Amino acid sequence: MKNLIERAHVARAAALDALSKVIDEKALEDFYVSFLAKKGSIPGLMALMKEAEDKAAFGAAVNKARTEVVAAYESKKAALAEKALNLRLAREKIDITLPGEPTPLGHVNPYRLIIDEVTDIFLEMGYEVCEGRDVETDKFNFELLNVPKDHPSRDMQDTFYFGDDYLLRTQTSAAQAHKMSEMEEKKPIRMIAPGKAYRRDDDDMTHSHQFAQIEGLVVDKDISIAHLKATLELFAKKMFGQKREIRLRSSYFPFTEPSVEVDVSCFNCGGKGCPMCKGTGWIEILGAGMVNPRVLEACGYDPEVYSGFAFGVGVERVAMLRYGIDDIRRFYQNDFRFLKDYPVK
Repeated sequence: MKNLIERAHVARAAALDALSKVIDEKALEDFYVSFLAKKGSIPGLMALMKEAEDKAAFGAAVNKARTEVVAAYESKKAALAEKALNLRLAREKIDITLPGEPTPLGHVNPYRLIIDEVTDIFLEMGYEVCEGRDVETDKFNFELLNVPKDHPSRDMQDTFYFGDDYLLRTQTSAAQAHKMSEMEEKKPIRMIAPGKAYRRDDDDMTHSHQFAQIEGLVVDKDISIAHLKATLELFAKKMFGQKREIRLRSSYFPFTEPSVEVDVSCFNCGGKGCPMCKGTGWIEILGAGMVNPRVLEACGYDPEVYSGFAFGVGVERVAMLRYGIDDIRRFYQNDFRFLKDYPVK
């Protein structure tokens, strides 16, 4: 019995001695196979249990040997892992003083630049923003804006329809009809409605089936065309420079009466005449007019009490003039070569 217990002590001592000579993870793996694996020398001691007279004493000696060897093995394993990590960190040391790799940032589309700039101008003037919806009903897109189903002006706008009643809006004026109709208490309104509009058109350098508008609407008592002119003069100066002047030319829109086309003095030549203004000294930038009394009445406002004016700015047209862009399709192509010339977002 004494010889068996001694063999357990010898096996423990041999294992600890071998472990002390292990210097890397490969040698540690070999040690585990030789001493601690299922067929290793330490677990192999249990095969001698049948020869022991005092099995409890022999079992205790074997368990003690295994416990000490396993503890020493785990300690060695942790030490070697830490050593390997330190070596790896030393090899892969990062010089934090070196400049990082540049991260490409997106550029703002000039389409968005114009919308943001115009919106800021009218927010400063006390207007609220009502964006409306892209899919509209015939009622809000046409009928409430004085364009009944048999009205000839519908021929001016070739429309994308979904069935008989739903369509992609042909102008953001539909948002104005919603605003006026949905106000239970008919109060004064001062709003702009930026967003996309859609018409069936063949895309080319100056035409697109989708385009952006910013419609404006003011409804209150005693509003006159003088208020419209003063508002647009202030807008033109803030948008195109303090030296800009505007002129109003008679026109026709079914939802305004009277209606006008609005020109701004050419900001390229100062009104002297150049290729940008086709030698006239003036550039057309928007349409406007006094809200047709029929529109006010259809939307619940008494035209005997209230009056108003409305205007619409073509976003792409202003952007093309401002930035010298020669093709409206560029706004929708996501071409980085085009966008890189504009501010980073």
